[in-house]
Amino acid sequence: MHRSHRVAGALVGSAVGDALGAPFEFGPAGEFSARFPVPARGARTEMCGGGSLGWEPGEFTDDTQMALLVAESLLENDGLDEADLFGRFVRWAEAEPPDIGNQTRAVLRSGLPWDVAATKHFGTTGRAAGNGSLMRATPAAVWFSRFGTTATADAARRMSALTHGDPAAGEGCAIFAELLRVALNGGDPLTAVPSAVALVAEEHRERWAAVLAPSWAPADATESNGAVWPTLGQAVWALRHGRDFAEVLRLVIDLGGDTDTVACVAGGLAGAVFGMGGIPSRWASVVHGRVPGHGDRVWRVADLQQLAAALDGGVQQNYDPGVIPRIGPTKVLPGIWAANLDGARYSETDFAVISLCRLGEPFPHELQRMAYIADNEHNSDLDVVLADVLDDMAALRAEGHRLLVHCHGGASRTGLVLRGWLVREKRMSVDEATAYVADRWPHLGLWNVSFTAALERLAARVR
Repeated sequence: MHRSHRVAGALVGSAVGDALGAPFEFGPAGEFSARFPVPARGARTEMCGGGSLGWEPGEFTDDTQMALLVAESLLENDGLDEADLFGRFVRWAEAEPPDIGNQTRAVLRSGLPWDVAATKHFGTTGRAAGNGSLMRATPAAVWFSRFGTTATADAARRMSALTHGDPAAGEGCAIFAELLRVALNGGDPLTAVPSAVALVAEEHRERWAAVLAPSWAPADATESNGAVWPTLGQAVWALRHGRDFAEVLRLVIDLGGDTDTVACVAGGLAGAVFGMGGIPSRWASVVHGRVPGHGDRVWRVADLQQLAAALDGGVQQNYDPGVIPRIGPTKVLPGIWAANLDGARYSETDFAVISLCRLGEPFPHELQRMAYIADNEHNSDLDVVLADVLDDMAALRAEGHRLLVHCHGGASRTGLVLRGWLVREKRMSVDEATAYVADRWPHLGLWNVSFTAALERLAARVR
């Protein structure tokens, strides 16, 4: 898998976990699966919103808000500037975000300088091993992963110490950052647990080794998952037992308690392991939120993808192509239309839109799914993405929605999905599906041989 897919998966995955878990925060164990015993792929999905704070469906919480402040500070200062980051945190806290941890609030509202506020709080209360620094650790782990283990772990501890004076919290952040670094480089973070624990200061090592051991289970926790140890322990436990991104998130949210934060941490790790394409599009498409005290910008999945690329040393691309000649919508299959980008953007809003390219801003349509497919050879998870898209389409069609499939030019990626629908739903061969679509959609592009290979694999599974 191309590293860029893992980097995007980590940042988007953490925000998705945050938003998915938010409505179930402090609820009982098993509540998520009781409400959603099977995947909810129609107009209403597991991104249900609500909870004690009345979150919108897909809205992220303080976990991602603080993570975005970390990311912007790193980019604007070309690295870690603790005074700058602490100042951003303070402005955020003073804007009274709807959700902020008690410990974090006490430190940021203390009026003390960045280099003494957390230490003073810990010295006074003796309590500072919450999960509030771990929840925002993903952007820094991505940034510093390029510079090796020592730099990654050191930065994780320093950033944790801005609000959490207990070194145990910083050691947890260092472990998480090392596991994420390994995953971003294509390694298995689970096999890296012993070496990550070896980075921990000796007085904390035994406790961290216990909670991250393969034999550990959430029932073994000695604190609630508002503490740093069970938070990371539960995230790693779910990664051991989940077969894909969705199952990892289901497992941790079903544990109850501090569900948004545990799912945020697990989502970062799982996103790096399974990649951006492994995150269900019905979840990623709706994730969004603002950062109080830092403008009115609404962050969405395209913004998070751009931010991830920048954190990894790439360029923040502009995905708004401006106005392009419209193609479509044209009815190609029963209940399914095709278009290019602006043909879809300016179509009737009762379409359920399946977007296969990155967008500047989401469309005005009430239902829109955005899948992560690149028109190149980097889609190592193409089979997973295609299955996810086709499953969503089937659920939306079963509810009676008109579907509109598009990519930028309406050619290659659009053709992949249209042909895939015929292969899976109508049991056509790839050649039959290609001929059928080409006869009705003259813009079909067949230059991407990896797409045709994916369709051949799909046809084999159908047979």
